[in-house]
Amino acid sequence: MNPRGDSLILIGMPGSGKSTVGILLAKELVKGFVDTDLLIQEREGQPLQEIINNADFQALRNIEEQVLLATDFPNHVIATGGSAVYSDAGMNHLRTYGRVVFLDVPLDELQMRVTNYAARGIAAPHGQTLAQLYDERRALYRRYADITIECGARPPSDLVSDIIYESGEWYAEVDA
Repeated sequence: MNPRGDSLILIGMPGSGKSTVGILLAKELVKGFVDTDLLIQEREGQPLQEIINNADFQALRNIEEQVLLATDFPNHVIATGGSAVYSDAGMNHLRTYGRVVFLDVPLDELQMRVTNYAARGIAAPHGQTLAQLYDERRALYRRYADITIECGARPPSDLVSDIIYESGEWYAEVDA
């Protein structure tokens, strides 16, 4: 068994497919699934964008950190919000549950997928473009990633296969 646990934590930019891939991965591996953005919305009783509108992006990041630190999800696939990597404490807590998988999607693909950037509930300063956010976050995603999956425009089922393959030794140990 991996000393850090048997969960998989998905990180990446908004629009990278963390929730979509996470659900499919959880089904394939027979694990629970949790989306931390949904945990935030449930806790706050409002969508992410309303949190930003009523306070600011930093308030959302602070709430996100509190939610990450309160998680207790062994044997799960955990889809994080794109800004989870701003919380060193939150990411280190999540890492105690398992490996971190970075879904690396090129900027041009993200720009096609994220058509509602200003209203999507993205924890970014007002006026920051998706390209600027991408440049800012990419190093953080790489810093925390145990596994990086090059996504491009590939279908989610291919990404699930890659994640299982890339973490194969780990799952062999878990099953032993």
